[in-house]
Amino acid sequence: MVMPEELIRSAENAMHGSYAPYSNFKVGAALLCENGTIFTGCNIENASYPAGICAERVALSKAISEGHQRFLSIAIVGGEDGEIGDYCYPCGICRQVLAEFVDADFKFYFKNAEERIISYAMEELLPHSFSF
Repeated sequence: MVMPEELIRSAENAMHGSYAPYSNFKVGAALLCENGTIFTGCNIENASYPAGICAERVALSKAISEGHQRFLSIAIVGGEDGEIGDYCYPCGICRQVLAEFVDADFKFYFKNAEERIISYAMEELLPHSFSF
C-alpha cells in the first residue's frame, strides 16, 4: 500500500522537472492508480499561456495513455524556484478533468513548507462537478 508520504516524495521529485520560465512557480504531482502504479507530472509553461499544462493533467495524461483509468489519490506540491511554499491546490480545470475519472472519495494530498501534510476528498474540492 502506498502511503501519502511516498506519494508526496514522488510529487516533489516530479516538481524538479518543471518547465516554468514565465511564472517561476514549479509544481509536481503524483497520481496513484488503483493497482499501485504511480504516474508523475510537472507543469509545463508556454509563451502562449493557454498552451501550458498543469502537473496534475500531465500525470493523468501519462496514466490514461498507458491504459489506466482507475485512481485512488494524487499528491501535489509546488512553489517558487521549486521550493515548497504554501499548499498548492489544483486549478478548477484540473479538478474537473480528474472528476471524469475518480470517485467522490478520491484523495488529494498537499504538503507545505512546514512539512505538514493535509488531505481533502474530491467532493470537498469540487462539490458540484459538471457531469454529462
